[in-house]
Amino acid sequence: MQKNVEYTSLVAVGDSFTEGMSDLMPDGSYRGWADLLAARMAARTPGFRYANLAVRGKLIQQIVDEQVDVAAAMNADVVTLVGGLNDTLRPKCDMVRVRDLLTEAVEKLAPSCRRLVLMRSPGRNGPVLQRFRPRMEELYACIDDLAVRHDALVVDLYGVPVLGDQRMWDVDRLHPTPEGHERIAEAVWQALGHDAESDWRSPLAAAVPPGWVARRVADVRFAKQHLVPWIGRRLTGRSSGDGLPPKRPELAPWDQD
Repeated sequence: MQKNVEYTSLVAVGDSFTEGMSDLMPDGSYRGWADLLAARMAARTPGFRYANLAVRGKLIQQIVDEQVDVAAAMNADVVTLVGGLNDTLRPKCDMVRVRDLLTEAVEKLAPSCRRLVLMRSPGRNGPVLQRFRPRMEELYACIDDLAVRHDALVVDLYGVPVLGDQRMWDVDRLHPTPEGHERIAEAVWQALGHDAESDWRSPLAAAVPPGWVARRVADVRFAKQHLVPWIGRRLTGRSSGDGLPPKRPELAPWDQD
């Protein structure tokens, strides 16, 4: 990997993880690791352009249908693709189909850009991760294979202990905190060949684990605010992203304001 390569454009493809959910801004919008990365790249390159096609709740079929061809047509220097995890969290998941769709996405995106970035996404330590770990690792094995075949970068966040720390995850237990997004942006930044600005792998300071009462209060809050609505959407065939447009649909100059 060349060091400190200048890239002139970035397109981000994916779901809520790339949209930036839980990195909430004062105006109610979400920032997230892709926006943070774009800001850094823009600071190095005048006229830098950025698009973020991600929409929360999207499955890999929807990402392929709605985002991949649009992203490929933009011919950006860098494209990031993170998708498939929403599929693995469904009660029923056809992993063969997920792998086939991810392969289709990579085969379309890799020739369209200078550098395709894939990701082994992190997971919050806990029962959900343990339950779905086999599917996630099957997805990541596919990503590793595709990266070799198509000369793509893989940013491996999955095995980094600090990103599994429960303090790095929002109360919904699905999305990183603002600090989590900052560390992910740094990880991608370094993977693209730029000099480190921080140690994104460094552990959090030791802390006293919450007591039983605090854990139960957090569990009740999580169930009421996030788990029950999620189950309701699954039962009715709805998604949190239904009707929402892409975050930043045009490949346009980055405006820090």
